[in-house]
Amino acid sequence: MVELKTDTSIDAMYEAGQVVARALTAAREAAAVGVSLLDLDEVAHGVLREAGATSPFLGYRPSFAPTPFPAVLCVSVNDAIVHGIPGRYRLRDGDLVSIDFGAELGGWVGDSALSFVVGTPRPADLRLIETAERALAAGIGAAVVGNRIGDIAHAIGTVCRGAGYGIPDGFGGHGIGRRMHEDPGVPNEGRPGRGMRLRHGMVLAIEPMVIAGGTDGFHAAPDGWTLKTDDGSRAAHAEHTVAITESGPRILTAR
Repeated sequence: MVELKTDTSIDAMYEAGQVVARALTAAREAAAVGVSLLDLDEVAHGVLREAGATSPFLGYRPSFAPTPFPAVLCVSVNDAIVHGIPGRYRLRDGDLVSIDFGAELGGWVGDSALSFVVGTPRPADLRLIETAERALAAGIGAAVVGNRIGDIAHAIGTVCRGAGYGIPDGFGGHGIGRRMHEDPGVPNEGRPGRGMRLRHGMVLAIEPMVIAGGTDGFHAAPDGWTLKTDDGSRAAHAEHTVAITESGPRILTAR
């Protein structure tokens, strides 16, 4: 069932979304050669504490996970697509990093992600990140009243496939509100004009993921959480929480 949020609820979700935006900005600013992934998690955790917010990631255990997630920040490096667990690994020059973060404030949740390069970037990595961001913008642009979920999926997929990149099958965006994952699912590829019609008050986490090698295959790392590309190529991830309104899409996690 899809819950339509009131305008007041969307305003409250914006407040949660701004905690997410601050945490991602702080973690990105802290990311440098020699900094550990655990350090980045602690930076994000500090933003939560300062805001009086809690983490929907910490302790989360979906059906596929062997253990509860042990951190507040997902940090996925190089060939890791999503769900990377922060550990003692220290960032190296040229690492491609994707960070994903959620916050719960006042009973409402925000969720967002971004990708960046530490130190000296490879042009190919910058193109990959730019494509993920452009696909996100295309998906948000299609998130208007009267369109359908398939229009968002088609907009994202057109950008990703047009750039020659792969899309991990079965992973995409989702509804969000009182819980981090709500109906409906938002695929990263699909046919326009199909699926649920978009209405004022729907709130979606739209999140394209792209694989540089052009193939779609992925597998879980031994930790059971981190998803890695089968071909060993790099991946990028971008995400915003977006409210569907009569005035157009409202990005609740805008940085």
